[in-house]
Amino acid sequence: MDAREDERSPDSGDKAKGLLVENGVKISLQQFADALSDKGYGAMEKKELLLTFYEALYLLDKDMLEVEDRKGREIDFQSLLKSYEGLDENAWASYLAYRDLRSRGYVVREGFGSGVSFRVYERGDYAKNTAKYLILSVQEGKPISVQDLTNALTQSLSLKKELVLAVMNRRGETVYYSVSELNLQQR
Repeated sequence: MDAREDERSPDSGDKAKGLLVENGVKISLQQFADALSDKGYGAMEKKELLLTFYEALYLLDKDMLEVEDRKGREIDFQSLLKSYEGLDENAWASYLAYRDLRSRGYVVREGFGSGVSFRVYERGDYAKNTAKYLILSVQEGKPISVQDLTNALTQSLSLKKELVLAVMNRRGETVYYSVSELNLQQR
């Protein structure tokens, strides 16, 4: 997949228009919903595309999306981020990890259970194969329990996925670490 392909909007310069809802941003116009869904964004719900907050932030930052509230007022990046932070204290770290992975050309989908932040598809594999990686996003200086890490690793091993720890450093850069099982034997 060409990393730049993701940055093009469905119709040369047109922007999708979304409505801020409790759990993300909804896009109703079918041509945009279908085009974004085909590129691995959002989840279709009753012919509408529901974007997660980090997806909407990414598209807003790429100038591919305009967001309004229910009163028709335009929502800017900072306001959307504030809404997201009201639901997730790690909103900024999640967005930065998502943005970094997308900018590298990966399709990134919402994670599931055991603290897994994202599922990541190998370049060109989205809609053809299952995700290859599970991403556990953490911030430098914020501890994560060994039990939480063990749960995420157990889940990734049971799903035959590679667990990757995405650590957001203090400068806002993401560093990735592969996590694998360690077997210690007593001698």
